[in-house]
Amino acid sequence: MGLRSLVERMRRILLVASKPDKSEYRQTVKITGLGFVLIGLIGFVIFIAVQLIGGL
Repeated sequence: MGLRSLVERMRRILLVASKPDKSEYRQTVKITGLGFVLIGLIGFVIFIAVQLIGGL
């Protein structure tokens, strides 16, 4: 598995790959944003729970 085979595999991937269209991009942004919001809400709930318990 040399450098030549690695470059050839990367070249094949780049030839097959395509730029996402507008709807795919929007869907990716929505899913990523939802993930951010969910992680933030979970962190906030944990923070409030710790504050109510009287820790930290």
